[in-house]
Amino acid sequence: MKKIVIFVGIVLISNLCSADVIRGISIDFVNIYHAGNVADIDGTPGWGAVGYNYRIGKYEITNDQWNNFITAVGVPTGNTHGAYDGSPYFTGSQQPVNNISWYEAIQFCNYLTSGDKSKGAYQFSGNNTNPGNFQGINRETAQQTYGKVYVLPTINEWYKAAYYKSDGSSYTLYANGTNTIPSTSEACYSIYSSPWNVGMGLQEQNGTFDMMGNVWEWNETAYPVRGVVYICGGAWSGSGSAGLAASNQRYNNDTYEGMFTGFRIAVIPEPTTLCLFGLGLIALRRKK
Repeated sequence: MKKIVIFVGIVLISNLCSADVIRGISIDFVNIYHAGNVADIDGTPGWGAVGYNYRIGKYEITNDQWNNFITAVGVPTGNTHGAYDGSPYFTGSQQPVNNISWYEAIQFCNYLTSGDKSKGAYQFSGNNTNPGNFQGINRETAQQTYGKVYVLPTINEWYKAAYYKSDGSSYTLYANGTNTIPSTSEACYSIYSSPWNVGMGLQEQNGTFDMMGNVWEWNETAYPVRGVVYICGGAWSGSGSAGLAASNQRYNNDTYEGMFTGFRIAVIPEPTTLCLFGLGLIALRRKK
């Protein structure tokens, strides 16, 4: 009698990236696991607890990705004064998009979700041509309507992706997986006269780039003052190394457009399967 014994070898590599091509725009993501992790309360703001797995952009959104968006559906617009007047100050195709307000960033997210600047997790009163007034955020309804939803990361989602170790053991002060300030060759801050192309520096502990420096990144979460939201990560100049640390807390008016500010995006719901590498099937025949 012959028996076939199948050995299946699976090597799991957490936080492997995957690329989504969304309405012709290719965006790389990394998976963030360990759902239900505790917040970071060791001398830091108490952020980072997330009850679900999710994906976050491997890189900041670039000028090239932004230009593809406005070519498809036109520049962001609406009724919020001062939120839609800027164009990127630094225009290199692989530099992070900059001079972008929070309202412009969320219309980019809506477009990825629905093809319409006014529809998605971020609710507006109008339509794609003129989104009108911003009315609020409803991720749950967007998931029910569209399934996969593209958003700005909340402060907890952003913080966990930057500072929580990929093995789920603890937090670090910097996104490089240590409590030591990265060098200026590893992260774009302090000595630079402009942001560098995304991905030029150090790959961080969860597979991301430039969560330390390059441009400040808009978050979805509102600061406890009307019209103000959190920004994270530091920038190419002006903040020094202080902006890179987990202990840093910064925020800005949601209508602000500046050369130091851009964004990266996240995806919900959680990834349904782990990334697999080195899947092998070995069939061994034995005789009895």
